[in-house]
Amino acid sequence: MKRIDFLLADGERLDDLQIDGLKVIQHKDQFRFSVDAVLLSHFAHLKKKSRVIDLGTGTGVIPLLLTTRGADNITGIEINAVMADLAKRSVKYNQLEDKIKIVQWDLREIRNLFQASMFDLVVANPPYRPVKQGKISELDAVAIARHEVSATLEDVVMTARYLLNMRGRFAMVHLPERLTEIIVVMHSVGIEPKRLQFVHSKMGKKPVLVLIEGVVGARSGLIVEKPFTIYNEDGSYHKDIMEYYAR
Repeated sequence: MKRIDFLLADGERLDDLQIDGLKVIQHKDQFRFSVDAVLLSHFAHLKKKSRVIDLGTGTGVIPLLLTTRGADNITGIEINAVMADLAKRSVKYNQLEDKIKIVQWDLREIRNLFQASMFDLVVANPPYRPVKQGKISELDAVAIARHEVSATLEDVVMTARYLLNMRGRFAMVHLPERLTEIIVVMHSVGIEPKRLQFVHSKMGKKPVLVLIEGVVGARSGLIVEKPFTIYNEDGSYHKDIMEYYAR
């Protein structure tokens, strides 16, 4: 595939996603994607012809990766203007403008952008920690991505519920220590948790992440999938994650 020619600005770099030749533009002073986004993009249950929206898309990694699973109608919402620009340029570089649309917007004001129940799948890799927990980065962009500066867990879940149609799905990656809170908030807005998977850095270690998916209007009944492992003892990638890059 021929790529669009352009020059990277100071501080920017072009990173290889190592699947389908996809690349993403990132900046050293902005939040850069991690394995969390990769895990979520593969965990979310994606049906054919689904209308998908990514809340807090950052550099657009999740939309890019979802196209490798057949998604062709994806919107990425990002409050940070610099990050939104990086995402738009990454979409253009990969020639995926017909499948992905990036919009700079505050997800808390989503009602001014979309009508209710417009989407089949909402995904989110939101800030993990409340403002009062942990050290907040001196870089505003990183602080917004890591701490609930511009959107709380409740904001993200309530926005997802507004956007989803009946039987629509909401998939999110978060911290295990906030799992009880996550389930309570999802249930309170009518998103019933249906799938759960713990992510471990290595086998035998406590989980470092949790992947959860809920369905609007579904009956109760939660499936806990087998644990996912990122690394082997020698530091190499575990077969669980290597399967994502097998093709």
